[in-house]
Amino acid sequence: MDNVSFTKMPHATPVYLGIDCGATTSKIGGVDARGAIISTTLRQRPTRGEDGPVAIIEGWMEGADAFLRDEGLSWDDVGGVGLAIPGPYQDYGILGPQPNLPRSLDGWHFLDDLTASVAKAARREITVVTANDGQLAGLGEAKRVQAITPGGVLMLVPGSGLGCSYVHADGTLLEGDHRAAAILCHMPAPHVKLGLPPFQCGCGRDWGCFEAYTSLSGLPQLLSHFLPQFPNHSLASPASPAKEKALALRELAQQGDPLALAIFDLQARAMGAAVATGCMAYDPTHIVIGGGLIDPEATTPAFRQRYLEGIKHSTAEYVWVEIDKLHFHEASLGELSQATGAALLALGR
Repeated sequence: MDNVSFTKMPHATPVYLGIDCGATTSKIGGVDARGAIISTTLRQRPTRGEDGPVAIIEGWMEGADAFLRDEGLSWDDVGGVGLAIPGPYQDYGILGPQPNLPRSLDGWHFLDDLTASVAKAARREITVVTANDGQLAGLGEAKRVQAITPGGVLMLVPGSGLGCSYVHADGTLLEGDHRAAAILCHMPAPHVKLGLPPFQCGCGRDWGCFEAYTSLSGLPQLLSHFLPQFPNHSLASPASPAKEKALALRELAQQGDPLALAIFDLQARAMGAAVATGCMAYDPTHIVIGGGLIDPEATTPAFRQRYLEGIKHSTAEYVWVEIDKLHFHEASLGELSQATGAALLALGR
């Protein structure tokens, strides 16, 4: 997160809180009335999804209370709360079945429960809004790049899945009639062109979703595909769990390991195809790439350059417009992107 330029200034009130509900941890962020980020400190707590809705809400509220306390604020200063949470949804504020949270949460009226908890903490009614976590990741980044050059912003964030977002040139988020716009992650990738079979995706689709070729969730399948070409590789041992092997790949790639580099080179090609698909759908000016593969605290400049150049080269191969009309950016908000986007959504409402 050392890409973020942040100067401590008095908060312009009211302030707006953002909660990012992840499968493992939930993060808290905030912006003031000017849209300025209140703090770049990463504050997170276990989501505790397996413990049910009450435990999840308690964790969110404890995180919000701690955020306000640390920043010298109180609920009296809060003008709104935004929640970034994975979809799909049965309806606005009602969780649907999904791969990233326990299926026992299917049908949970999470927005009603959070709204009631916020009102209780603040001792008054406060507007609480929500949107898909992948969509909200783009709002904060869009505010930064659009301040430099106008235009629409397509953001792709490969992590445990592939977060996707499109922000219009006027700074408004494309949500869709059913809060499911810009879900490029579950569109079919050109797997034949990539020289791969159709991978199974956590969403249940078997046509080869982009997410399965670009994110952490797909690394075990990519590893299984490539390992026969490297029979003497240390990761060929059947003793190590698949997830452990997948998590080792990023560090191995930065050490120049041929197997790891082949896998991430292919992920870059798949990401380029996803970018091109998004460009043909939304015709943006800006492309923002986030996720752990461009995290400056976890990757080397050489690795990031190789990955991003691979994405650009693949985009140029597939995209409809001239590649020089697209401006590529590395995301700067890191793990706070979704919480910041949720806070900005609350501010915009």
